[in-house]
Amino acid sequence: MQMLIPEVTTDVLQAFADAWNRHDVDVLMSFMTEDCVFESSAGADVCGTRYVGRQAVRAGFAQVWGVFPDAHWGNVRHFVHGNRGVSEWTFTGTRADGTRVEVHGCDLFTFRDGKILLKNSYRKNRPPSENSTR
Repeated sequence: MQMLIPEVTTDVLQAFADAWNRHDVDVLMSFMTEDCVFESSAGADVCGTRYVGRQAVRAGFAQVWGVFPDAHWGNVRHFVHGNRGVSEWTFTGTRADGTRVEVHGCDLFTFRDGKILLKNSYRKNRPPSENSTR
């Protein structure tokens, strides 16, 4: 007897993106597996900072809003193929010192049993400015 495994769709990735823009960590975590991994776009390691497990991933997600309280991901586009997916976006946010960041980026996802196992984030390395508009 084969088990029906729910699939992640682009609608699921859009709901995940919407939760990021609402800064809703509880909803974000509902999309993640128990043994989830978040590889951030910055950090000392070759993969960025790597958060492993629900508690660490939750803290890593929340840290993004700590650095950029007005963080927003716009112009979002998604695709899913099998157990992999991609979200492309334009990130905008303002740091506490007033510098603004506006960059293109993407998340590469690995799914398992209808949930996100790995969220691997990438973004362009553009210097922040006080009035970044492009």
